Amino acid sequence: MERKAGLDGFGTAALLGVSLLLGFNNVVIKAVNDGLQPVFFAGLRSAGAILCIGLWMWLRGRPPRFTPGTIPAGLVIGLFFSAEFLFLFIALDLTTVVRASIIFYSMPIWLALGAHVMIPGERLTGRRALGLVIALAGVGWAISARAGAGAGAGSLIGDFCALAAAMSWAALVLTSRTTRLQTESPEMQIFWQVLVSAPVLLAAAPFYGGPFLRDPGALHWAGFAFQTVGVVSAGFIFWFWLLARYPSWVVASFSFLTPVVAVMLGWLLLSEPVGLSVFGGLALVMAGITLINRPGRARRAARAG
Repeated sequence: MERKAGLDGFGTAALLGVSLLLGFNNVVIKAVNDGLQPVFFAGLRSAGAILCIGLWMWLRGRPPRFTPGTIPAGLVIGLFFSAEFLFLFIALDLTTVVRASIIFYSMPIWLALGAHVMIPGERLTGRRALGLVIALAGVGWAISARAGAGAGAGSLIGDFCALAAAMSWAALVLTSRTTRLQTESPEMQIFWQVLVSAPVLLAAAPFYGGPFLRDPGALHWAGFAFQTVGVVSAGFIFWFWLLARYPSWVVASFSFLTPVVAVMLGWLLLSEPVGLSVFGGLALVMAGITLINRPGRARRAARAG
């Protein structure tokens, strides 16, 4: 696959589309959680995605293949995927889309910290360190500001679950980029993630408590199908394809759009409260992520060349 040095027109449109999809994703999870127990829902979604992704790979003449040397990394990335969505689905059961999205899409903060240690050439500069401080302040504001949020608007446990999900997502990306999995196709990387996460999440579901089916209706099953086919099977494969085609800082720089979309949709579609703490925390996270992912002089020179 040809690796791009910078962003082109197709990449811009594609990243905008992915940002919109991921922003809507949290609203769908929140809605479906009313009909399905969240951990069971997450595991069932991964199980369905195994079939969808496996069929897609077979139809393309590239069936799932476990390359020697990639199995340990495949198991690790699958466990991080399990943790990411275990925490995210629980977060969206306990807190609002608005709050969870600001915290969850702080992922580039934790990715930048991990990349500083694990990826040569991606060490923190003074500007990126400033971005980290600003973004962390935004996350802290979103978590700590609770007064006036309204009854049932969120829970501290849910907020911290969203934070754990963001860190798990960053660890997943680092595993993808620093192990032999980076030589695998996006489809195979996602296949590993759903293959491992399906049994892990389904085994964890009874520990969350409550019935697996919370009186689901047609809307809940439609949301489940959208999650399985549109988000995990198609959207995540496409996101990993973009990550393999464009520099990671380019892909991550669009992440600031996703919480904006999610916050607006949570407010418009679910009538969730949006106050000063939401806008302040969101603004700080967006500003910090922009600084973290803004290319330095060397990167700009390389892109111009």
